[in-house]
Amino acid sequence: MKKLYLFLLCLCFAGIQGKAQQKTNPDSIKQKMQWFADAKLGIFIHWGIYAVNGIDESWSFHNKKISYADYMKQMDGFTARNYDPQQWADLINESGAKYAVITTKHHDGVALWPTKQKHFNVVKNTPAKRDLLKPFYEALDKHGIKKGAYFSLIDWSYPDYPGFLKDSSRYKVADNPQRWQRFQRFYQAQINEVNTAYKPDLWWFDGDWEHSAAEWQCVKVRTDILSLKPQAILNGRLQGYGDYDTPEQNFPVSRPKFHWWELCMTTNNNWGYHPDDTNYKTPFEVISIFTDAISNGGNLLLDIGPDKDGNIPTEQVHILKELGKWTKKHQEAIYGTLAGLPQGHFYGASTLSKDSTTVYLFLPGQTTGNIMVKGLDNKIKDIQVVGTQEHLSPKIVGKVSWSPIPGIVFINVPDAQKDQYMTVLKLSLNEPLKLYRGQGGLN
Repeated sequence: MKKLYLFLLCLCFAGIQGKAQQKTNPDSIKQKMQWFADAKLGIFIHWGIYAVNGIDESWSFHNKKISYADYMKQMDGFTARNYDPQQWADLINESGAKYAVITTKHHDGVALWPTKQKHFNVVKNTPAKRDLLKPFYEALDKHGIKKGAYFSLIDWSYPDYPGFLKDSSRYKVADNPQRWQRFQRFYQAQINEVNTAYKPDLWWFDGDWEHSAAEWQCVKVRTDILSLKPQAILNGRLQGYGDYDTPEQNFPVSRPKFHWWELCMTTNNNWGYHPDDTNYKTPFEVISIFTDAISNGGNLLLDIGPDKDGNIPTEQVHILKELGKWTKKHQEAIYGTLAGLPQGHFYGASTLSKDSTTVYLFLPGQTTGNIMVKGLDNKIKDIQVVGTQEHLSPKIVGKVSWSPIPGIVFINVPDAQKDQYMTVLKLSLNEPLKLYRGQGGLN
């Protein structure tokens, strides 16, 4: 009986947690979220002193792989001497991304801007000796790319922050509230600096797991940001006070609960510069992950990690350029679309036009020959291979005259029309999409 009680209590708690996950009303932010919903692709940039030794950003000292003193010595080698923000922005634009998010400050506390707070920053403490955010955001503006600011709530270097190493902390908030209040004033001031100086379109918070919404003053964070820029978007790592969800690395099997969501993923295995990590995803793998995300109504935030001098690894440049070739050819099937067909109708990713009169099918791999679509209760007016002038004809099988159940659509895709990475078909329908969702038979 006791075990049953504990089980039911856990279920109840899980339900409460689920309901508390998003405290913003989707209807109230729908208008400002539209550009994000249409954008589909963003580029994430992890850049900081951890690129000097090519080690894990912040976590390497927190997890005691390296001493804190040795980690911070990397500030002496962070030069940014080859940093070309316009080149970065040009590459991001070429990839087809509509927004970019850069690490303004990771958990190590080293800011990429000249913070006025008494703390580490690249202008004062590294050979870079300049604001690295301002020219990058200006370069993005030239392309009309939305500006994103990653900001770590955690600051393991700040003397008034409780956390430090994985097995030690400086103090407990409950035991020294005045010290915690000093940290609150510090990090709120840094957020205000970034918000005032650069006015990000999107805030990508991280580290909220270490404290509660009340301790982080999440309501104040949100209110202060929006008071200066009402259209700013905040990610969900703010103890439920954000606007969209951000699953990391592993693709969700089921769609996240937030109305808007984004998968953040690395191009190899690490976020920052790691010369020892050669496990790069191929362009095909990135495109497959990307189309899976947009098919489920989400975005992809794809990460790159420049080195200490500001050079983007050639492997990452290659991935972004190849991705850009593909997105440019198939842009009508990507940007401004809606989530595609429910599972069971087509064995692959798909998207819909906003009026639901066009279905885009992303063919798995380099599929050719016959593909199958089930339960399509519409007439197909035309089928085009996107990015070409090739038009195809469907074959309908299994349609019985006396039954309202639609037949199965087969489309033969010639080998000559396959794309290098993923072919896309455009199905133009006679009216907005109608789907048969029954179990066959006479119903």
